[in-house]
Amino acid sequence: MMKNILDGPVLVLLLVLSVLSIGRAEEFVEINDRWELLVDDYLIDRMNGAIELRLHSPTVQEVALTHDKPWEGNTSGYHTIFQDGEICRMYYRGWNHDDKTQKQLHPAVVCYAESRDGIHWERPNLGLVEFEGSKDNNILLEGFGTHNFTPFKDSNPKRQAKSLYKAVARGEGEDNQKLFAFQSPDGIRWKLMQQGPIITEGAFDSQNLAFWDSLRSEYRCYFRDFRDGVRAIKTSTSQDFKSWKKPIWLSYGDAPKEHLYTNQIQPYYRSGHIFIGFPTRYIPQRGSLTEGLFMSSRDGLKFHRWEEAVLRPGLNRSKWQNRSNYIWLGMVETQSKLPGGGKELSIYSNEGYYEGQGASTRRYTYRIDGFVSLHASFQGGEMITKPLVFEGNCLMVNFSTSAAGSLRVEIQDSSGRAVEGYALSECREIYGDQIERVVQWNGSDVGNLAGKPIRLRFVLTDADVFALGFRDKPH
Repeated sequence: MMKNILDGPVLVLLLVLSVLSIGRAEEFVEINDRWELLVDDYLIDRMNGAIELRLHSPTVQEVALTHDKPWEGNTSGYHTIFQDGEICRMYYRGWNHDDKTQKQLHPAVVCYAESRDGIHWERPNLGLVEFEGSKDNNILLEGFGTHNFTPFKDSNPKRQAKSLYKAVARGEGEDNQKLFAFQSPDGIRWKLMQQGPIITEGAFDSQNLAFWDSLRSEYRCYFRDFRDGVRAIKTSTSQDFKSWKKPIWLSYGDAPKEHLYTNQIQPYYRSGHIFIGFPTRYIPQRGSLTEGLFMSSRDGLKFHRWEEAVLRPGLNRSKWQNRSNYIWLGMVETQSKLPGGGKELSIYSNEGYYEGQGASTRRYTYRIDGFVSLHASFQGGEMITKPLVFEGNCLMVNFSTSAAGSLRVEIQDSSGRAVEGYALSECREIYGDQIERVVQWNGSDVGNLAGKPIRLRFVLTDADVFALGFRDKPH
């Protein structure tokens, strides 16, 4: 009798291949109701035609603050900006050096400013610290920790009232290579959380930062160290802000090794599962020139870092000199100056470092979510996502087209076939410019497809898509 060819090892091999094939077919990305920025290729399966991911630079605006008070000066820096209820808070170092000899003219202090709109800033008279015989100033801290004091408002639901605001800062003297923790109940009156440092493995003379990671329920700290003689970034985590794990290096895929002076990493406020960073590229061989870069991550460790500068020095002479083009930490929503422009994002950068009597902080703006886009030229192109599983009954996009451009979306099953009722020909043509626009297919919502693996096919002509997400919208 002839032996069955499917007996033994052959049968086992076929069964294994079958299981692997089924596993691949069922792989999908659960985006649920998350708002997804198109800052990387995480959702993208393939692209065809004249289409690409494109990095965008912010638009230059006015000088927000000139640090020309006697307790400030031309080396004022390491600013931290964040929205706190109805006000925007700004913390920064006040410091001054002789612009020729670079000799220190007074010790560093921590200063505070606030704004109702993120555009116009005021220095409140805090009356806390004496400078040259007077407490009539906006200084909130002197002495230990003033070199790079970097606060945040703690969103940990288990935090204590006395440490609603926390900060990290480098020590002084023999402690200048150690990182210390501070706390405050109101963001103005600060004290050390403990006498000893929280992290000792690193080079902490740059702007170190920390925040509560709500997705992973832990504190994260990012700071600089040297790796093979090059400035690079490490991170550590903690459950209580006092005991921290051994720091590990960040990775950047194929991005080249280069000096990163600051990191400015933060959870994006509309998509907390995505971290964005504006690290400073430092070029010592060109007179210590600096410029801002952009990077993003979905785990806080592996970052996609763009090689092109996101903030060049440009035509501003005061940015073409030593350390004069940092992007500061934080961003806030501000009102656009354009008629009907709505809200936009403001970030801040320095200029005139070591120059004259006082450095300046200038404001720049992005459209909301506008760091990177899926961009198609007038020749057009398309992008098809990986299989996705979502929650909600409508698809929304943040997009912009030219007057002649357009955007259409097709919903496909996981194998790539158009789902009846959601084909490209059934999608209403979209053109214009909106932060959140509902995509429609002849009046049908997408609620009946929720929980099922689907693909999205975007077809663009002279258009950009910055972000997308599924939401519940009343019928």
